[in-house]
Amino acid sequence: MGVELNHTIVPVQDKEASAAFLAEILGLEPPKPFGPFLCVETANGVSLDYDDRWATEHHHYAFLVTEEEFDGIFARVTARGLTYWADPGHQQENRLNSHGRGFYFEDPSGHNMEVLTRPYGS
Repeated sequence: MGVELNHTIVPVQDKEASAAFLAEILGLEPPKPFGPFLCVETANGVSLDYDDRWATEHHHYAFLVTEEEFDGIFARVTARGLTYWADPGHQQENRLNSHGRGFYFEDPSGHNMEVLTRPYGS
């Protein structure tokens, strides 16, 4: 078996709010508890394990999605009135980027979430 990413811990201010937010925006199954974590599992089996016991630093998480999934995610982001950006530095507000289709938005703890339809370098 090759090396695969299995999970990552996401430090947040409120694990219930942040995990539910991401699952809803990305159209994933509701978070499941595991020990002190609330886990959001992606289609490739990688879980984001939300933990509110630590100090929060802002991190970047990128999600590769299909065109159809992108449309649903983008609709949920805009329906919530969330600000989104074409770039990771948040300079191009309410614009999509031109590498396939992609954008960035913040979760309730300030993490920089990215949705993209093509991996970089492709």
